[in-house]
Amino acid sequence: MNSNIQITKRDGTKEDLDLDKLHKVVFYACEGVTGVSASEVELRSNVQFYNGMQSADIQETLIKSAADLISEETPGYQYVGGRLINYHLRKMVYGEFEPWHILELVKRNVEIGFYDKDILTNYDEQEWNTINDFVKHDRDENLTYAAMEQFRGKYLVKNRVTNQIFETPQVAYALIAATLFAHYPKDTRLQWVKDYYDAISTFDVSLPTPVMAGVRTPQRQFSSCVLIETDDSLDSINATTSSIVKYVSQKAGIGIGAGSIRALGSPIRAGDAYHTGVIPFYKMFQSATRSCSQGGVRNGAATLYYPIWHYEVEDLLVLKNNKGTEDNRVRHMDYGVQFSKLFYERLIAGGDITLLSPHDVPGLYDAFFADQDKFKELYETAERNTRIRKKTISAAQLFAMFMEERKNTGRIYLQNVDHSNDHSSFKPELAPIKQSNLCCEINLPTKPLNDLYDPDGEIALCTLSAINWGNIRKPDDFRKPCELAVRGLDALLTYQDYPVMAAESSTMKRRPLGVGIINLAYFLARHDTTYTNPDLELIDQYAEAWSYYLIKASADLAVEQGACPGTPETRYGDGITPNQTYKKDVDELVPHVERMDWKGLRKQLTDTGIRNSTLMALMPSETSAQISNATNGVEPPRAFVSVKQSKDGVLKQVVPGYPRLKNKYELLWDQQSPEGYIKIMAVLQKYIDQGISVNTSYNPQYYEDEKIPMSTMLQHLLMAYKYGTKQLYYFNTYDGSGDDMADRVEGVMLELPDDVQINEEHCDSCAI
Repeated sequence: MNSNIQITKRDGTKEDLDLDKLHKVVFYACEGVTGVSASEVELRSNVQFYNGMQSADIQETLIKSAADLISEETPGYQYVGGRLINYHLRKMVYGEFEPWHILELVKRNVEIGFYDKDILTNYDEQEWNTINDFVKHDRDENLTYAAMEQFRGKYLVKNRVTNQIFETPQVAYALIAATLFAHYPKDTRLQWVKDYYDAISTFDVSLPTPVMAGVRTPQRQFSSCVLIETDDSLDSINATTSSIVKYVSQKAGIGIGAGSIRALGSPIRAGDAYHTGVIPFYKMFQSATRSCSQGGVRNGAATLYYPIWHYEVEDLLVLKNNKGTEDNRVRHMDYGVQFSKLFYERLIAGGDITLLSPHDVPGLYDAFFADQDKFKELYETAERNTRIRKKTISAAQLFAMFMEERKNTGRIYLQNVDHSNDHSSFKPELAPIKQSNLCCEINLPTKPLNDLYDPDGEIALCTLSAINWGNIRKPDDFRKPCELAVRGLDALLTYQDYPVMAAESSTMKRRPLGVGIINLAYFLARHDTTYTNPDLELIDQYAEAWSYYLIKASADLAVEQGACPGTPETRYGDGITPNQTYKKDVDELVPHVERMDWKGLRKQLTDTGIRNSTLMALMPSETSAQISNATNGVEPPRAFVSVKQSKDGVLKQVVPGYPRLKNKYELLWDQQSPEGYIKIMAVLQKYIDQGISVNTSYNPQYYEDEKIPMSTMLQHLLMAYKYGTKQLYYFNTYDGSGDDMADRVEGVMLELPDDVQINEEHCDSCAI
C-alpha cells in the first residue's frame, strides 16, 4: 500500500491507493485464460499514479492495456479486456462487485425512469425470486472486450449525458426475456422466460440493436426495418416524408419505394405546368431521413428504390457520384435499382432498353411487380407507341453504367423484382413486393399513403433476430432456438407501439418476422469447407432444418394463439413453403431432397394457417456478431483479428476458435472470385421467404493490371440472377490498406464528400 497517494472513488470519497487490490483485479481478469500475463497488462498500462486520481481512470487504463495486447498470437487478452470492463461495470452499477437481487435493481431503475414501470407489476415477488435464481452473472465473464464495449456503448441502459450505466449484460438479457413473455399464461411463462434468457445470453439467438437497447425501457418501438412506398402525387409524397421522420426519430432504417413518381417534363393538369422530375422529391426524402438523428448517435439512413426502365434513370444512376453539383446529386441516401428477366434478356441478346415515365403507361409500374407477363405486354406495346415519350439506350450500355456506379461507390444496390415476388411467401396478385429495405434483405408488401392517417396505406415493418449457426452441432439442434426466436419476436409485435397507423394495421395483419444467421464463416471452418469450394450439400441440409423449424414454430403458434389475419394472402396459407418456389436452377448446385416432415407441415399450414407471414431474412449483423463473438452474418472475415472503428473507439475481435481453426478459415480478400459465395447464397435463398443482404467482393490483385473487367462483373450479375438472387447489397473492393481504417464501412473504402457521415455499420437498427 502507498499511503502517500489517495484515489478518488466513484462516490467521491477518497481512500489510500492499494496496489494489492489493483493486482487482484488484474489477476481476476487473467484467471483461467490461456496465454495471458497479469504482469504484462500492468506493465503495458504504465499507470502514472497521482494524488486524487479517479479510480475509474485506473480501470480504463487497465482495460486499454489489455485491449492493446489482443493479437493473433495472444487472442486471450480479448477476454481479459472483457473481464476488466465487467469489474468496472459492476462497481458502477452496484457500487460493489457482487450483484444485487434483480428486484432491487428493477425497483431502482423504474424509480429513476429508465425501466418500464409495467415490469414491476407484471411479476410478483416470488416470481422475481425465481428469475433472480436463474440469472447467471458469471456469463458476463465470457464476454470479449469488443462485446463489452458494444454493451456499454450501445445496449445497456444508461444516462447518455453523464454516461452512468444502470445494469449489466445478464440483467439486460433477463429483463428482455421477462418483458417479452410477461403475458404468457402464468403457469408456463417463467419457463419461457428462462429458456429465452438462456438462449440469448449464451448466443444461440441473437437480437438486434433496437431490441437489445430498448426492450425493458419506456421506449416501445423495436422494429428494425421500415418500408415506405410513395405514390405519384403530392399528398402521397408528403405523407411519405412525414412517415420517414416519424420512424427515423425511432432509430429505424428506412427503405423508400419511389419509382412511380413521373419523370421530368411530364405534363401536369392537362399541360398548364410540367413536372420537376424525381430528383427534387428524392432530395426531400433525403432531408427527412437526416432530420432526426438516431438516438443522438448518428443521422438516419435510407435506401431508395426505382426501376431500371425509369425515364430519368441515366441521371438517377449517378446520384451518389462525386462529380456534379448539389443540384443534380443526392448523395446522402443509397439506391436500389430494380430489374427483371426482360432486361437481362435484352442484355444477353444485345438489345435495347426503352426508358419510360411510369405515369405515361397506366398499369405498367404495378405490373412490373405483380405480373411479369402483363408487364412485358404493356412494356412492348409502349415501345411501339409513337405517341409516348421515351428514350432508347443499349442494354449493354445501361448495365455497364449501373455496374460502374455500383463498383465506384459500393452503395448502388440491386433488386430482382421477379424473384422477390415469385419466390415469396406472398401471392403477388394480392400482396406484391415493390421494394426492399435499407440493407436489402426484407421483402414485404407496401401500399402508398395519401396522408399520414390513411387507413388504406401500408407501411411494412420487419422485426429481426438471428440464429447462431456456430452453436449448432446437428440439424435437429435448430428446433429450440428457432422456436424461441419466433415466439420472442412475435410477442414483441404485440408489445410495441406504432407511430403511424399504416404500420400498425399492416403489422397486425401480417405479423412479419425476419430471423437470420450469424457465424456462418465459423460454421464452415468447423466443417472444414470454404467459401471458394463450399460443401453445398452440407449447407443445404442445415438450411433446410433451420427453415423448417422456423416455419413449424410459427405454425404451432398459430394453433395456440391464432393465425395472422393476412394468412389468405400468403402461400403459406395454401401449404406452400419456400423450398417449393425457389429458382430450380439451384438444383444444378445441389440436388433437391426433403429430409424433414414437410408433408406434415404443409398440411398443418393448410389446416390452421401461420402466425407470421414471413420468418426468414439474412441481414448484416455487425454489432450482434461482436456481442456473440461470432463472425458477421453470412460473410467471410476480412482478417483473423478484425479492427473495427466504433464511436466508442477501436475494437479488436479475434475470429472464434482461432487457435484451433486458423488454417480452416478462408479470408475474404484471399478469394479470387465471389462465385463460391454466390452459390452459397443461392442455396440459402432456396429456404428463405424474404431475402439476403448479398455482397459482392473483389480483390483487384487477382486481375490483370489490377482492374476488374466489366465482363467479369456482368458475368457474376447474370450468375446471381440465374440462381435466384433477390437483392445485391454492398460492392466491396479491396484497396490494400488493411481493415483498420476509420472511414471503412464493412471493408468498403468510400470516396464521398467530407460531410457524408460514414458509420461502422450501415445502420445500427437494420444491421443487427
